[in-house]
Amino acid sequence: MPKPSGLWSPGMNATLSVQFLSALGDNALLFAALALVRRDHFPPWSGPLLQAFFVATYILLAPFVGALADAWPKGRVMLLANLVKFAGALSMCLNVNPFIGYALVGCGAAAYSPAKYGILGELTAPKHLVKANGLIEGSTVAGILFGAIAGGALTDWSIDGALRAITGCYAAAALIAVCIPRVKRAVAMARFSVIDSVKTFAGQTRALLQKPRSRLALTGTALFWGAGAALRFLVIAWVPVALKVTNNRLPAFLTAMVAAGIVVGAALAARYVRLEVVHRALPAGILIGVGVYLLSFVHTLPYAFLLMALIGICSGFFLVPLDALLQKQGGDGDGVGSAIAIQNFFENLSMLALVSAYAAVSFIGVPVNDVAVGFGFFLALSMGALTLTRPRTANGAQQR
Repeated sequence: MPKPSGLWSPGMNATLSVQFLSALGDNALLFAALALVRRDHFPPWSGPLLQAFFVATYILLAPFVGALADAWPKGRVMLLANLVKFAGALSMCLNVNPFIGYALVGCGAAAYSPAKYGILGELTAPKHLVKANGLIEGSTVAGILFGAIAGGALTDWSIDGALRAITGCYAAAALIAVCIPRVKRAVAMARFSVIDSVKTFAGQTRALLQKPRSRLALTGTALFWGAGAALRFLVIAWVPVALKVTNNRLPAFLTAMVAAGIVVGAALAARYVRLEVVHRALPAGILIGVGVYLLSFVHTLPYAFLLMALIGICSGFFLVPLDALLQKQGGDGDGVGSAIAIQNFFENLSMLALVSAYAAVSFIGVPVNDVAVGFGFFLALSMGALTLTRPRTANGAQQR
């Protein structure tokens, strides 16, 4: 494999552009899809179910997409994944069942994720890996920021127009992905077998979990993304109760504030957290839970925006070093793509569990402020346990 280029190489710039457009489409699509199922008179609990269709594709495809990302040039995988997302969004424009279309977008996202993170080690030197992760997370969050704002505003204007714009984003992302260098991996694609792929995935998962630092990264990121998925639905339900606003824009703007905060947190993590001292990021996870807990005491817009920004800053500071740590551990083992696929598997199991729990408490009628208190307490307690049980040194047993 050729020597990695600098942090701002043309390949890295193309990767960041693709990630921005793809993330923009993903996050705008959630608001458009939720508005679509409401317009078509699906039952109220269909929102979390829509997310479950998306998440289930990650879980089902996890044994296969990591091997694909490690065997094929990752730029090509990113191209094909965005074409699949394009097909899913287009199907929703053509009035195909939204659950099927959203699941198809999930299939593209599942294939895309191992490639977008795995390619960073091919485009940059190891000393730039945390900074590269900061850039990709910054690009992701910029996409979330603009996607949430555009998704909320466009769906208030026209659901069909929003879906067409999102389809165009995926098409543009696929076009730019053509410019990503096609670095040929040393791992060759063997004869495909579902059973062998599942067995290989299970063995790689077991090996990764035996490393304490990898286990820390997997647990931490799974908790984070599971909480993030539930928090998005919590905010959508909380806004009309606490702030007395019923449009699609305000929940989108609050989501955008979290995204803006993540950009700041990612920059701080890139500046102050190295892989050798990744434990410095963990207390920020506890503060995320505290922030969610405080939602129940907020009833004005300025405090709501401030609290969301603080949750975002803590999120970026917590997440970026753990992502970089897992990529480093994966690169030392069976491949970065496989490590990211395993990470996606655990993250989406967590998302499915926490979104299902949120749907259950909503179904039985628990007040949204009580849900925020309970969810914040659970998250702070879980992150506290993760911090207390972390590996104590950067060398030794956890590196084996």
